[in-house]
Amino acid sequence: MKRSQINSYIKKAKARFEEFNITLPWFAYLKPEDWNNVKEDVSAIKDSMLGWDVTDFCSGDFHTTGAVLFTVRNGDNNDKTMKRPYCEKYIVLDECGQDIPLHYHLDKTEDIINRAGGVLIIELYHRTADDKLDMEKPVTVFMDGVYKTFKPGEQIEVMPGNSITLEPYVYHRFIAKKGAGMLIVGEVSKVNDDNNDNVFYNPLGRFSEIEEDEKPIHLLVNEYNF
Repeated sequence: MKRSQINSYIKKAKARFEEFNITLPWFAYLKPEDWNNVKEDVSAIKDSMLGWDVTDFCSGDFHTTGAVLFTVRNGDNNDKTMKRPYCEKYIVLDECGQDIPLHYHLDKTEDIINRAGGVLIIELYHRTADDKLDMEKPVTVFMDGVYKTFKPGEQIEVMPGNSITLEPYVYHRFIAKKGAGMLIVGEVSKVNDDNNDNVFYNPLGRFSEIEEDEKPIHLLVNEYNF
């Protein structure tokens, strides 16, 4: 991805947050050079990978496969003194039908919440013993206080204010419904570990390589060097 693209997508996401009166924590607004002037110990921000994350999952086509994410809070599985066994993040998906590709988690249980702005479509599959998609077994999930059962790959529409609970080893794909508006999704989960806990159906890179065609407006979570 080009840095100019990343900067543009972050600006669009920030505008969408403002539209829905969502204010991010202070470190969301730091310029790269501002980190050198922070007097507090920000090692937990670095170690927990809090902040901006823009990725096309190395697809080369952000508008089809990609997302802007912002992690608000997170623990660290490698630091038992942190005592935060949970994560909260925002995921922004473009209304062009942008998606986060099929994957499952080895450990993380997550609530995926449609916070505002559009319609979230989710596809679910159980996995087979060899990590393929089970095209026969229905998937039962918890949705806002009740259990619901869906056919494998059935497109489940999650409307604003509603949510779905995803457990480990269940393949899931997120899609922003076309024409319904730029979507703000919330995630509340166990500790998020993007380096070790994701298994993609089609092997993909989690963090994109960046072509530096302009200066960054904000550092991404995989770029912290403090």
